[in-house]
Amino acid sequence: MAEKLLDVQNLRTHFFTRSGVVKAVEDVSFSLDEGETLGVVGESGCGKSVTSLSVMRLIDYPGKIVGGSINFRGQDILEMDQAELHDLRGGKISMIFQDPMTSLNPVLTVGFQIAEAVKAHLNLDDKAARNRAGEMLDRVRIPEARRRLDHYPHEFSGGMRQRVMIAIALSCNPQLLIADEPTTALDVTIQAQVLDLMKALAQEFRTATLLITHDLGVVAGTADRVIVMYAGRIVEAAPTRTIFKSPAHPYTQALLQAIPRPDSVAGSRLAAIGGQPPNLVDLPPGCPFAPRCRKAQSRCLQELPPLETKGPDQRAACFYPY
Repeated sequence: MAEKLLDVQNLRTHFFTRSGVVKAVEDVSFSLDEGETLGVVGESGCGKSVTSLSVMRLIDYPGKIVGGSINFRGQDILEMDQAELHDLRGGKISMIFQDPMTSLNPVLTVGFQIAEAVKAHLNLDDKAARNRAGEMLDRVRIPEARRRLDHYPHEFSGGMRQRVMIAIALSCNPQLLIADEPTTALDVTIQAQVLDLMKALAQEFRTATLLITHDLGVVAGTADRVIVMYAGRIVEAAPTRTIFKSPAHPYTQALLQAIPRPDSVAGSRLAAIGGQPPNLVDLPPGCPFAPRCRKAQSRCLQELPPLETKGPDQRAACFYPY
């Protein structure tokens, strides 16, 4: 059996706060092959971003990875020392953070920031690194790329800043790209352009992508497979086509029903998921989605459903799927 590029098993990341232990990620397992795109979807606070930060080992106090393994090409990231992590971050695994304005240094030119990453991982001199920076800005379709190397982040629009972040992330030819809500602050037109750009560049560089988003519509034409998270756990995992055609978990079904449809009747209301996500400090017994689920029965309030096979390449944590 071929080795997975990324293999996460039983990951548990908790935050130790004054209010109690926040179980942000609990028993999460997934894998990713070379060149594959895996979408991770769910509401805000479900554990998507914490999962991605755990993969990069960027969890700070009061957070801690308390269990599981994260293997990248057979090597456990949780066992790496600081020198190995320096080579891994940016060189082998790159990350696009949620807000490009706060991720870019406002007092440094974009050319300097791209070249800095290149020099750190590809051992190029200043001239070669600047040429590489210009090449990457051109690759992400920024007009007059060479001239704009000397511009500062505030001189770029939101969409252009996100393109700069993509250029930085791909400048060292990483094997894995983690994109955490890369289109959240963008309008629909620019959002589509950025997603198409990421997909094209990932195919060109044969880069695997872990795409974090709260919007199932974003992963529809981008991801090969999707995992749906709720309350720190995976509640469904399946190929993208299966997720949209026959979702097994009621939460996935509810997310799909909340997506605006062009064929909906004028004036009709969007479907909403009633209630609120549970408190991760004090999770109730049973299925965490049960208080909001239309199909919930007494068993759901008492037992935690395991993530089990429900169909070909489809798993769901539900006693009463479909």
